[in-house]
Amino acid sequence: MNPYVLDLITASPEVLVLAMGCLILILDLFVKDPSHTSTFVLTQLTLVGAAILTLFTSTGEVVYAFNGLYVDDLMGDLLKLVLYLTVMVTMFYARPYVLQRPDLRRGEFYVLMLFATLGMMVMISANHLLTIYLGIELLSLSVYALVAMNRDSVASTEAAMKYFVLGALASGLLLYGMSMVYGATGTLSIPEISDALVANASNPTVLIFGLVFIVSGLAFKLGVVPFHMWVPDVYQGAPTAITMLIGGAPKLAAFAITMRLLVSGLLLLAPDWQGMLLILAVLSLAIGNLAAIPQTNIKRMLAYSTISHMGFVLLGIVVGVVGGDARFALNAYSSSMFYVVSYVMMSVAAFGVIILLSRAGFEADRLDDFKGLNKRSPWFAAVMMMIMFSMAGVPFFIGFFAKFSILQAVVASGQIGLAIYAVLMSLIGAFYYLRIVKLMYFDEPIDETPITAPMDMRVLLSVNGVAIALLGLFPQTIMSLCAFSLLRSL
Repeated sequence: MNPYVLDLITASPEVLVLAMGCLILILDLFVKDPSHTSTFVLTQLTLVGAAILTLFTSTGEVVYAFNGLYVDDLMGDLLKLVLYLTVMVTMFYARPYVLQRPDLRRGEFYVLMLFATLGMMVMISANHLLTIYLGIELLSLSVYALVAMNRDSVASTEAAMKYFVLGALASGLLLYGMSMVYGATGTLSIPEISDALVANASNPTVLIFGLVFIVSGLAFKLGVVPFHMWVPDVYQGAPTAITMLIGGAPKLAAFAITMRLLVSGLLLLAPDWQGMLLILAVLSLAIGNLAAIPQTNIKRMLAYSTISHMGFVLLGIVVGVVGGDARFALNAYSSSMFYVVSYVMMSVAAFGVIILLSRAGFEADRLDDFKGLNKRSPWFAAVMMMIMFSMAGVPFFIGFFAKFSILQAVVASGQIGLAIYAVLMSLIGAFYYLRIVKLMYFDEPIDETPITAPMDMRVLLSVNGVAIALLGLFPQTIMSLCAFSLLRSL
């Protein structure tokens, strides 16, 4: 078979999403549908089709395409499947929110969501520095536009400007770091960079400088300290439906490029980037949890919460290079991957509850809006309680096992002090999560308005909450999938 055809088959999920994104954009010009139901359905079908193609094209082996620019492996396939599911659920939750707001009720909303998804897919399967950069920029530009869609909102416009300026700075740092790595090794291919390091055919000084800039760019995409300045402002200023997208799926892609760049490509420089990531993780755990306590806006609170969760993810990557034992490294990396998947599930559910309480002209983004939720809707108060317990790491929810797996890897690496520090920071973080539970169950409601939402959203949100509880009782399936996918990919 023609090699170009094989390449297209390997990358068929990306090809489908790109083609359907362009098709939906054109159809939206001719189909007059005020509610954009057809656009919504086509977008969901596109993601289902991409998931089917991902499953059918997965061979279980590492397959390269487009002259090594693209890689198809089990780690990428698993992250993509979680990505599709996350974006589909995000759009289901966002649907009633979008219908209430004329500024978002446009076909471009779904097209930009698809292109953002395509950017994340490219990032996950990138095997080349330029491919990584293209994926990042496709995701970033789509999200900038989504944040700024409400042009009449000063908060949204300000958030988009901050995100754009800081995002451009981070992209510049990442691109500059990549150019220095190219100058030191003579290649942009991640496997060839690794080979150049093994052969000692690189300029070590230039390489270390490039590594500093690459880690800085990755830290911005993950939203960790001290590159976290954009996170709370963008989370608060963006429409809740967009905040839900930003706070969930992109973390999967950021984890993928971190693994491919640092672990697959620059593993021999681990003594250098390990110290950098350790500082980022320690600062993120402290500042993320402490800064979340005084917040009165739940979106800002969840933004600082995200910073602390990403600190936990970095801990697994940091300790994975200790000792050089392959089995230990696999355990640590798979713990980080499991944590990212668990966090995305919890984050999307949390923003889903916020959207559930919102209505036309009213954003339920203040902590006071959750007062007395148990009296208004006992079931969804219970769902939010499960989400908050899971984020706090209370047994036996999926968030507990995510934290436990990371702490187990840290202890196994011999860094007992670091594990104690992470536990203490988690205890501090439990305060602001449990405060939400206290408001829902022990305070009188300020707003007695009945909660109205489509049945499909109610069912999906219920399933999401129950999944957080049940997967906490049976976490081994996802843990094993993460470990197996990394074993066959790295």
